[in-house]
Amino acid sequence: MHPPADAPADVVVAVNPTAAFGRHGDVGTRVARRLEEAGHRVTTLVRDDYPTLLAAARDAVAGLARRGGPDDGLTTLVVVGGDGMVNLAANATAGTGVPIGLIPTGTGNDFARTLGIPHGDPDAAADLLLSALASAGPAGGPATVDAARISSAGGERWFACSLSAGFDARVNERANRMRWPSGRSRYVVALLAELTRLRPAAYALELDGKPWETPAVLVSIGNGVSLGGGMRITPDAQLDDGLLDVMVVAPLGRLALLRIFPRVFSGTHVTDPRVTIRRASRVRIDAQNIVAFADGERIGPLPVEVTVVPGALRVWT
Repeated sequence: MHPPADAPADVVVAVNPTAAFGRHGDVGTRVARRLEEAGHRVTTLVRDDYPTLLAAARDAVAGLARRGGPDDGLTTLVVVGGDGMVNLAANATAGTGVPIGLIPTGTGNDFARTLGIPHGDPDAAADLLLSALASAGPAGGPATVDAARISSAGGERWFACSLSAGFDARVNERANRMRWPSGRSRYVVALLAELTRLRPAAYALELDGKPWETPAVLVSIGNGVSLGGGMRITPDAQLDDGLLDVMVVAPLGRLALLRIFPRVFSGTHVTDPRVTIRRASRVRIDAQNIVAFADGERIGPLPVEVTVVPGALRVWT
C-alpha cells in the first residue's frame, strides 16, 4: 500500500464497459480503492457502452480541467482496459492538459507497450501510476506525447497509437468480433481467416500535400510502434517527433503475405522491397470500399485525413 499523498489528486477512473464479463472484471474497483487509500479523491465511471462512457468521460475531464492547471499534476483520467480505452482517453483529453493513467487489461495494449507501461499485470501498472502521482511536482510529471486527429465524413476523432485502412483493418474488425483466443493469437487467427479475401485496392494518398497513388493490400498510419498485441507495423515510429509513419504494402499473394507476416513481430518486415514507409505530419487516404480503424475502434469508410498534433496528450509513465 502506498502512503497517503501529500498533494491528493482528483482522479476519474473509467472502466471498459465489457470488463465486467472478463477475467479483469474487478480491476477497476481495485484500482479505485488503491487510489483512495493513497489519499486521492476518486470518481468511478462505469457505463453500458462505449459512446455513453466517452460522453461521461468528456464531461468529467472538462470538470477536471476547470479544477487544476495543466502543470500541477493534480487531475487525472485513469482508463482500465485495452487500446479501445486508450482511444477513449485520447478522445476525452486531447488538448485539455489533463493527464492519462493507463491500467492495461485488454487484448493488444499496444499504446502501453510503446510507453513501457506494464501490460498483463494490472497491479504492476497501478503501482507505477501511484508512484508517478506521488512524485508529481517540479521533480516529476506526466510524459507529453503526440496524438493524431482524424477528419472524415463522420466528424472528428483522435487516436493515440495507429490507424489501419486495408487488409489490416479487416483483420482488426474480425478480431474484435472474436471471443477466442486471447492476446496476440486472436489477431493471427483473424488474419488467417481473412486471407481468402485478400485483394489489392487503388489508393490515393496525400502526404503533406504531395500526391501518392498506388495499389496496395495494406495501409497503416503509426503514431506509435505496434498494433494487434505487439505487431511492430511501424517499428521506428516515435510518439514525440511530430510525425506519422505511413506503411504501405504493395500487392502480393497469400503465400507471400504469410512469409512476411511473422517478421512483423520483430519489425524486420520493413526490409522487404514490397513494404514502404514514409513520414508526414498530415496524411489523406482514399480508396473505394475500405473502412478505417483507429486503436482498434471503427472510424468509418475512407476518405480520412489524419493530422499529427504534437504534445496533445499527457500520460503518466
